[in-house]
Amino acid sequence: MKTPGGPDAAKRRAGEHAAALVTDGDTVGLGTGSTAAHAIRALGRAVDDGLDVRGVATSYASRDLAREVGVPLVGLDAIETLDIAIDGADQVSDDLALIKGGGAAHAREKIVDAAAERFVVVADPTKETPELDRSVPVELLPDARATVERAVRELDGTPTLRAAEGKDGPVVTDNGNLVLDCAFGTISNPGALATDLATIPGVVAHGLFVGLADEVHVGTDDGVTVRER
Repeated sequence: MKTPGGPDAAKRRAGEHAAALVTDGDTVGLGTGSTAAHAIRALGRAVDDGLDVRGVATSYASRDLAREVGVPLVGLDAIETLDIAIDGADQVSDDLALIKGGGAAHAREKIVDAAAERFVVVADPTKETPELDRSVPVELLPDARATVERAVRELDGTPTLRAAEGKDGPVVTDNGNLVLDCAFGTISNPGALATDLATIPGVVAHGLFVGLADEVHVGTDDGVTVRER
């Protein structure tokens, strides 16, 4: 039966397509977000059918979903290799540079995704763009807020503290830190900006993922397209 159209259907196609890459005995990085969640659910069904895998969660949300669907979990510090990571993105450029961090999980996502032998991005067509131009999430130590804001402005960025929804105050990450969403307009050189942000004292992680993605699986109304680096 043909899958109904729409954004969620495209996300599901991408997530399930990437999950099908996982083979018996693999250790899998489990990304965070709505598209990665489809991959986790697909892996849960595969585990029910006998697939032997272990998952490494990138957030409380991905950990809880993996437990719910029956994907066995292991800590990143307890493994020697990570065969594949499947994760979403907020924006993907033509050269496969990414902006991530809409769910404020980009610090652990970057650790897991970079550790994998194969990093597969799952997305729907709305995430594709010729050049990155979304705000870049920057996780920072709470005491460093003023310092980091000044440094971002010196890089011609506009930092905005991310506010929590449903409660007063800012978003607090799984690591106990704050997030600045930093607008730079069109980012013509993501690699240079990534280096500049990483060297700011007090920055824990930023949402630019440059040179990390091996392939991008984009769900569409008709199926899935795959772009490789």
